[in-house]
Amino acid sequence: MFRIDPSEKPQYAGRVVEWLNYHHLLYFWMVAREGSIAKAGEKLSLAQPTISGQLRALEEALDQKLFVRSGRHLVLTESGRLVFSYADEIFGLGRELLETLKGKRSTRRPARLMVGVVESVPNLIADLLLAPIWKMSDAVQVICRDDTLERLLASLALHELDAILADAPVGSTHRVRAFNHKLGESPVGLFGVSALAARYRRRFPQSLDGAPLCLPSAGSSLRRGLDDWFHEKEVSPNVRAESSDIDMLNIWGKRGKGLIPAPVALQSELRRQDRVLLVAVTPVISEYYVISSERRLEHPAVVALTAAGRQLFT
Repeated sequence: MFRIDPSEKPQYAGRVVEWLNYHHLLYFWMVAREGSIAKAGEKLSLAQPTISGQLRALEEALDQKLFVRSGRHLVLTESGRLVFSYADEIFGLGRELLETLKGKRSTRRPARLMVGVVESVPNLIADLLLAPIWKMSDAVQVICRDDTLERLLASLALHELDAILADAPVGSTHRVRAFNHKLGESPVGLFGVSALAARYRRRFPQSLDGAPLCLPSAGSSLRRGLDDWFHEKEVSPNVRAESSDIDMLNIWGKRGKGLIPAPVALQSELRRQDRVLLVAVTPVISEYYVISSERRLEHPAVVALTAAGRQLFT
């Protein structure tokens, strides 16, 4: 039987070939999924020292730190998240292969949409844009990844993503060949629970002086636009909370912690889901884009997503 000595690197035409140890990758993947070496050991029926040793071997082979400790927990590093995304796809394909060979799955694999969502884009908008994809006649597997625009652009350049949902276009400062496809724009409104909405609608925008607000973190384009407008109107709101997570603002708004900014295009959904009402519309505008590596969109799911965006922002 042909065997490969794991202590030796394979060669092809006299050249050493980089070889990934998939056993090490499997142990890493299981630890990342389970959240601890102890739980991974239970799943794999292996002792904790064995798994720890295999993780160290993988980190040495990749020359990357994959985990850091946070208290009693292991947290993936940036490199760890990247490796995990590949490992998840590798072992997912392995399961799919076995199920197909056993006749448990159709031999026709569904199309995939790998889409990145910039952190500052509300999940509610992403959900509304992706909604038509579930209704497509040909099944599409949707894989979403939230991250910063810079990291998502790097993945787009490596063809790890089909498209990116963003609230700003790619500018000349980004050294990535990418194309902006504008979905539309929406004025930003301030929203709040019924008691706050009734109180601060009167004498708006002067009523915002001292009003409780939950705002995006300083430095974001939305925050800059709002701060400039507050300065222009000579009002100083009481900023009770800030977050780079737009959806955290929705939670605070729903709980009555303060008024929150959101695209007016989401007015009906915010009223239905979070029970917050529109107080008033500001002159600040939010724009939304699909960013792709192709000038003309070809992926059917991306085309459907783009059509949904242009309908949402009409």
